[in-house]
Amino acid sequence: MRRASSAYQDGRIPIVKEICLEDFPVGRSRALLEVSRDGLGRTVCLPLLILRGSKPGPTFGLTAALHGNELNGIPVIRRLLASLDGVPLRGTILAAPVLNIPGFLANQRRYRDGVDLNHIMPGDPRGNESEVYAHSIVERLIHHFDLMMDLHTASFGRINSLYVRADMSDPDTATMARLQRPQIILHNPPADHTLRGAAAELGIPAVTVEIGDPQVFQQKHIRPTLAGIRAVLSERKMIAGKKRVERPPAVLCSRSEWLFTSSGGLLEVQPELASIVETGDQVARQVDIFGDVIATYTAPQRGVVIGKAVNPVAPTGSRILHVGHIATDEERAALLGSHRYSDVPEAPE
Repeated sequence: MRRASSAYQDGRIPIVKEICLEDFPVGRSRALLEVSRDGLGRTVCLPLLILRGSKPGPTFGLTAALHGNELNGIPVIRRLLASLDGVPLRGTILAAPVLNIPGFLANQRRYRDGVDLNHIMPGDPRGNESEVYAHSIVERLIHHFDLMMDLHTASFGRINSLYVRADMSDPDTATMARLQRPQIILHNPPADHTLRGAAAELGIPAVTVEIGDPQVFQQKHIRPTLAGIRAVLSERKMIAGKKRVERPPAVLCSRSEWLFTSSGGLLEVQPELASIVETGDQVARQVDIFGDVIATYTAPQRGVVIGKAVNPVAPTGSRILHVGHIATDEERAALLGSHRYSDVPEAPE
């Protein structure tokens, strides 16, 4: 049986140590960006997809799979570039569909030394293996962006709604979050040592898009995420706008918290994603191996379900429910200020 080889396999994709966007022609290109070397001295490279427009403009950065088991962002990036083939573009789209190559190959969240790359940004060129790897990502890739969307999902044993983490007090990132039209927008200033935080430190407006569940491709979340990214490109005048499919507006949350188990056993989490829970509502129960109820859990206050656990095996201290605190009128006014948007609605009744 004959097997077709890809450009990746037969070496037709160039390997570069530094990105020089002017070296790529107008239109679609591919490249492999060297960021590290393994124990055999082989290069560890990030696959890059580049789309250069015929007119000057911003460089829009897209990244995915910083956690190696979070895959929904990969088809989003591929489909975006394919959908823009032949479309007049101003500026450049620079996309890395997989950032954590060792984690991706091992079907695991963390880097191969057990470190979460999203907790050590911007890395350290003189640090350990994961710190050097993180530093290379920031220095060789992120520095080229004028704005960025980092695509994630829930981790193993949990599922997420389609939601965006963004600093809603910043007009640039608030606009990106709003145009994404997720189910939920969580006000979340960029934290130290996250990739989004490292981008913000460089003056790059960045948001995190949480696209559902790990280790799967989910069409119900991929399609609206793709539409949201195109809306951001249109708002930035990189592509022409077009009429969008109407979707329910996002629920704005001022903060969020996880509820954890106080005992160990088999966990049943009851609320649906993106549903509203009221103070005192039972949200989960835990039974022992014989089926006897050993604990029940209630919502500490009113909120919207951002994510939840789906792994029944839950030792003491396991995650149960990620609850977003729906922004009050006062919080909305403080966060959104002069850039309040009609499609970020008031708190649900």
